Amino acid sequence: MPEIQVMFARQRRWMFSLLSIYVLGWGFTSYQSVFLGLVFGTSLGLFNLWLMARKMNKFGESVSQGKRVRSLGSFSRFATAALAVIVSMRYPEDLHLISVVIGLMTSYIVMIIDFFIQSLHSHK
Repeated sequence: MPEIQVMFARQRRWMFSLLSIYVLGWGFTSYQSVFLGLVFGTSLGLFNLWLMARKMNKFGESVSQGKRVRSLGSFSRFATAALAVIVSMRYPEDLHLISVVIGLMTSYIVMIIDFFIQSLHSHK
């Protein structure tokens, strides 16, 4: 299994763990709009992570075959973020806007933490 797919699987497990914690927070606390915003934003962040992993695989295949390389799909990730903000502004009583933005950024935070953990393991 290529290294990108292994990284994606590891990061996906972290994201699902965080999503389960957020769902428990939504179900058992009085901060339902905050946790629902985190669930919504993190779900879209997971979608963005999947898009990025898929584009990275295509990028690697194109480079190895000597083909011309297209973009890594920044526009689609920006469009997903814009959609999340629009939906959270449309339903402010159900989705907390700041929580949605934090949820969107969760995938990037998970990538950074995963990088540091893996670099610590590789030095031992």
